[in-house]
Amino acid sequence: MRLMNTTSYFLEEFFGDNIPNYAILSHTWGLKRLPIRKEVDRIKAKSGYKKILNACQQARPARHQWIWVDTNCIDKSSSSEMSEAINSMFNWYQKAKVCYAYLADVPSMNEQVATSRQSAFRSSRWFTRGWTLQELIAPAYLDFYSLDWNFIASRESLAQCVKSVTGVPTSCLGSNPFQSRRHSIAAKLSWASKRRTTRIEDSAYCLLGILNVQMTLLYGEGENAFLRLQGEIIKRNADQSLLA
Repeated sequence: MRLMNTTSYFLEEFFGDNIPNYAILSHTWGLKRLPIRKEVDRIKAKSGYKKILNACQQARPARHQWIWVDTNCIDKSSSSEMSEAINSMFNWYQKAKVCYAYLADVPSMNEQVATSRQSAFRSSRWFTRGWTLQELIAPAYLDFYSLDWNFIASRESLAQCVKSVTGVPTSCLGSNPFQSRRHSIAAKLSWASKRRTTRIEDSAYCLLGILNVQMTLLYGEGENAFLRLQGEIIKRNADQSLLA
């Protein structure tokens, strides 16, 4: 697992029991994806790196020396590393000490405003993307931040509001670890049904951790990815709600 030092911004790899405590960032992709780098000093002006730097600034006062950000902690030029990361991602979010959910389209607001019927929080793009479903339910602690990196509220305090937006039950939105077996496959698929991914294959790959399935990634296979996912589910589970 590759982590970024929140003070130096250098990246370091850790394995097995040597992985230190870390924070983790959840966000939606902008128009440009950023390459993996050893440092960010020369490119601090770019919006994507500003997001990383601001995440580090949140982590440091809480004494989180390390942070994981998909933008630059995965070498996307390596298919094997991509496959390992996607199959491990749910576990990485689950083991993080805290997750910072950055809502780039939500202005600064308090908890009361966030829960109002027409709030920008409720309509955030973050709630519509496939990958952010596992990022919502896997971490033990998740805090929402606005466009200006002002704290909005914790996931736990907004659980009823988040449930109404996503359909995810409040039992999955507290600090207790997510228990996959407590929820039927059909229920978990329903949480993802209105979410979208940029690539067709990712509509299946983003569900691997939630469904407790591992499989190889074959970008280019299109809708066959979901058929393979269904096959893996049937092989590994007695739950037949998928077929209902």
